[in-house]
Formats: sequence, C-alpha cells, structure tokens
Amino acid sequence: MKQIDVQIMQQSYVLTCPDGQEERVQEAVRRVDEAMTRIRDSGKVRSRERVAVLAALNMAFDVLDRDAQQAHMASAQAEMQALMQEQQARQQPAEEVSETVRAEQQRQQELAEQLVLRLDQALESDARLL
Repeated sequence: MKQIDVQIMQQSYVLTCPDGQEERVQEAVRRVDEAMTRIRDSGKVRSRERVAVLAALNMAFDVLDRDAQQAHMASAQAEMQALMQEQQARQQPAEEVSETVRAEQQRQQELAEQLVLRLDQALESDARLL
C-alpha cells in the first residue's frame, strides 16, 4: 500500500491506496473536489460537512442512474436476443418446408417424365397398327 497526499476543497488528506492505483485515486479525488467545490460555490451551503454529504448524495445518484441505464441496456439486449432466436426458430421450419416442397416438386417431375415415357411407348405401338 502506498500513501499519497491530496487536497479536497483546500484541505489536505493523506490517503492509502493499493500499489499501481494512484492515478485512479487521484481521479476520484478530483471528482470529489469538483463536486464539493461546485456545491460550495453555489452559495447555498457553507458547512464543509453538509457540502460533503450533498456531494456524496449527488455522486451516489449518478452511480444509481448509470446502474439503471446498464440494467436497461442488459434488458434490451436480452430482449433483442430472444427476438433473434424467435426469428431463427421461425426460419428453420420455413427452410424445412422449402426443402420438402423441393423434394415433392422433384418427385412430381420424375412422375411426369415417367408418364411421358409411357405415353410415348403407347403411341409408338399405336403407330405400328396403322
């Protein structure tokens, strides 16, 4: 663990953070400082404690909004996946029917050819009688 010195609203703090996470901690400090400074500068709240609580609540709402968006996106993706699977399920029988229709057409074509051959044979013997 490493200790780093930071400032939030011109007050110094010593924070410990995991090795290699200094940049993430600095980014978090920057966001907290910005949120608290914005609230303080609005002029409505002066107490450092109240500013901190309001900033924490605002940031928590942001996290909740982001979580809700991600949940909505996951739900939409699941719905889309289900629709795609349903569409694929509908296409498979259509392809099977199409294959069945082709096989039937082929069978009818063969029967027609056999009929033509029989007719030719029958007419050929008739032609000899005349």
